[in-house]
Amino acid sequence: MADQMQWANALSTHHSLEAAVADVVQQAVSCLTAPADIGLVFISSAFTSEYSRLLPLLAEKLSVPVLIGCSGGGVIGTTKSGQTQELEAEPSISLTLAHLPGVNVQVFHVVTEELPDLDSPPDTWIDLIGVPPSPAPQFILLSSSFSSGIKDLLQGLDFAYPGSVIVGGQASGGGMGGRIALFCNDTCSGLGQHLYREGTVGIALSGNIVVETIVAQGCRPIGEPLQVTKAERNIILELDEKVPLVVLRDLIGSLSEQERMLAQHSLFVGVAMDGFKPCLQQGDFLIRSILGVDPSAGAIAIGDRVRPGQRLQFHLRDAQASAEDLELLLQRYQNLHSSDPSAVAALMFTCLGRGERLYGKPNFDSELFKRYLDHIPVGGFFCSGEIGPVSGNTFLHGYTSVFGICRQNES
Repeated sequence: MADQMQWANALSTHHSLEAAVADVVQQAVSCLTAPADIGLVFISSAFTSEYSRLLPLLAEKLSVPVLIGCSGGGVIGTTKSGQTQELEAEPSISLTLAHLPGVNVQVFHVVTEELPDLDSPPDTWIDLIGVPPSPAPQFILLSSSFSSGIKDLLQGLDFAYPGSVIVGGQASGGGMGGRIALFCNDTCSGLGQHLYREGTVGIALSGNIVVETIVAQGCRPIGEPLQVTKAERNIILELDEKVPLVVLRDLIGSLSEQERMLAQHSLFVGVAMDGFKPCLQQGDFLIRSILGVDPSAGAIAIGDRVRPGQRLQFHLRDAQASAEDLELLLQRYQNLHSSDPSAVAALMFTCLGRGERLYGKPNFDSELFKRYLDHIPVGGFFCSGEIGPVSGNTFLHGYTSVFGICRQNES
């Protein structure tokens, strides 16, 4: 029988870093029957003062050619009994190991200052990353919370690596201004161990692997789609040739009392990603924050550039909308991939603003995910920004859960 891909995840809540590292390594290694080719480690910000000790401790216990990881305000992992847990604000470590036959693995670290201009040719980006574009690699990216270049990096990777899937998240700390850490250990190239505070660490996986994505932005549309008829940068100046603030006030006036209350603090804009799709539905939009309004001009500023001709729709976010959005996407995924080879693992990158803060109880998103894709290890962390594709382009999101679902190629 051909060598099969294997993934394992282990979770530890020991308050001692030594004990936690020993625990996750023993658990994860014991689940594999072949050597691990890559490792992904996520460490709770409860261990902030001990970040520098993580890689040396792992190296004592674990032999793996490539390992990347980062800090998180919470971590996600799979218990010995197979349950997925989202551990928020408590000491914990999640370790994922994967045996990847027929997969080429390359690791990289880039900082904002190294990024090419966005009008540079694809070869410039390929030279920077050091990864050939064919076969199309699957990327896992972990970025600094303060990496101003992450949006440019995502745009550049989409340009240079068409057909590639990119998932990941921004490292987070224990609250505003908390210190973050990015980890990288590459024994193949001789780069050795590194703890970074800035930039992006990434793994490119090419060959016998497929990464499929679910990007749950957690919103539901209200009202009807509208066309931007006048805009400047990120400022909407006209919607359907009307004053945007008047359009919004009319819409809010038509909502139920409960929805009007929600709109005071949880109103967003969804920008349609397909300019030609006749019937837009939930999941067809890139969700962006409303940054402010200009009462005198009636303009609305949003958290992304907007141009005339684009369609948008206002959205609301709450626990119910988030739950319904994720379930809808899981149902679609199940229907689309029912005949594909079975998924063997999943990576979960979820926002610090979800979890118990949103749902009032732990493990909501991961338990819902396991209802549809059970019996596979899940590992990840709580991010300050989530990376995942919408309609074929990769974006940095907020308040989102991104799942990267891994399986072997069909061939």
